[in-house]
Amino acid sequence: MPEAVLTLNAGSSSIKFSLFEIGPAGALAPASHGEIEGIGGAAHFFARDPVGAALADRTWAQTPPFATLLETVIGWAEGHLGADKLIAVGHRVVHGGTEHARPERVTPALLDALDRLTPLAPLHEPHNLAPIRAIAAARPKLPQVACFDTAFHHDMPKVATRFALPREYENAGIRRYGFHGLSYEYIATRLGEIAPDLAKGRTIVAHLGNGASLCALRAGRSIDTTMGFTALDGLVMGTRCGDLDPGIVLYLEQELGLSAKVVEDILYRHSGLLGVSGGIASDMRTLLASRDPRAAEAIELFVFRIAREIGALTSSLGGLDGLVFTAGIGERAPEIRARVCDRLGWLGVALDAKANDENAAVISLTQSKIIVRVVPTDEEAMIARHTLNIIRPQAAT
Repeated sequence: MPEAVLTLNAGSSSIKFSLFEIGPAGALAPASHGEIEGIGGAAHFFARDPVGAALADRTWAQTPPFATLLETVIGWAEGHLGADKLIAVGHRVVHGGTEHARPERVTPALLDALDRLTPLAPLHEPHNLAPIRAIAAARPKLPQVACFDTAFHHDMPKVATRFALPREYENAGIRRYGFHGLSYEYIATRLGEIAPDLAKGRTIVAHLGNGASLCALRAGRSIDTTMGFTALDGLVMGTRCGDLDPGIVLYLEQELGLSAKVVEDILYRHSGLLGVSGGIASDMRTLLASRDPRAAEAIELFVFRIAREIGALTSSLGGLDGLVFTAGIGERAPEIRARVCDRLGWLGVALDAKANDENAAVISLTQSKIIVRVVPTDEEAMIARHTLNIIRPQAAT
């Protein structure tokens, strides 16, 4: 009987899922994908096949209980598989802390440990763990695997993980963790397939979406990254502030009298592109289409910070051979890529304007000292591989 793995990526307002069929020798083939979006309002469930054809579509006037939403996804997946058998569910979990450096099969003890990490990722961790608990209650015999976004960065050099704080705080777990690790791991693996020479060298990957970060890779391993202790750090993001003088937090609380909860809300939900644009949008497509000067200023800051941090990571690597753009903005916003590359002329980056406008795989000119690529990411495929390897070691390909 053919078998399959389901992957889930749950957030505050959506649950994204993908279904992978297991073929000969553990080969994984995408069978379908979908999402429940608009959670908290008029929730919408849809599923598509690998070429985008509709397989299912349903809307609720009001969001039903979370268990009902999960049952919709799991029930649909089992029904869609027909004679196939769902053997496991893999989950993206944003924070693994210091102890969880690789994917793990879910146990009650693991869930308790991950609960304790919620203060490190308050907007993500509770939503990542909720579907794990719901599935454990509804289908206790169905194996589940947690895949951590921090794991890929776990072995960065000590100097790249350390803050200049008293050592007792580092011993308590205050360090730079890095995020978007599943995306970076996929890109590192994919580069080994499509550009093996580049994969062996020094590459910076720009994961640019509503959440955004950079990762410096040397021979496919994370050497440095822009996100640190939490997913607030580094680049300007959709609603998150990125790099911030910690004195600002003290000033907001001590001088302006804002509570820690209000400051948290500002930094996570009202800053970034949304804040700098004066509330116009957190979505890059809307900002690029706007003629409001505040939208232009938000875009300028976004690009400036990316280029600045690429310079810093080039120093961490001791030079640069390649630059890879990925994720929503990185894959589909030629104007942003062009503006970033224009600021990197000092590194020898020479962009092919036509290739860039066409979202080609290679967008640098032949004379460019730095190879610039666009590589679509696939965190779900990475989760599926890890899940199968945990359930059946050495099976996934």
